[in-house]
Amino acid sequence: MAKKSAVERNLKRERLAKKFAAKRATLKAMAKDPLLSLEEHFEARLKLAELPRNSSPVRQRLRCALSGRPRGNYRKFKLSRIALRDLASAGQIPGMVKSSW
Repeated sequence: MAKKSAVERNLKRERLAKKFAAKRATLKAMAKDPLLSLEEHFEARLKLAELPRNSSPVRQRLRCALSGRPRGNYRKFKLSRIALRDLASAGQIPGMVKSSW
């Protein structure tokens, strides 16, 4: 099990990213718009830099939904390889069978 503080920090980043998503998207669009002047581009970049750093979706870490493990995760299941194997062995994931050859 991962540290609770690390899991909570990641949840906080997800909430902030969702909260500032619209504002961040408009400022990015303004910064890339070729019709605006150079000063307006610069102003948009400054406002973007003033937003909280943790509101950027890039700072989020993919963690296992069960254990909070930060590495070895499958995006499709949002589970770590270890948790996925345990659930698959127990028959909890439909369609997934243990392979043998």
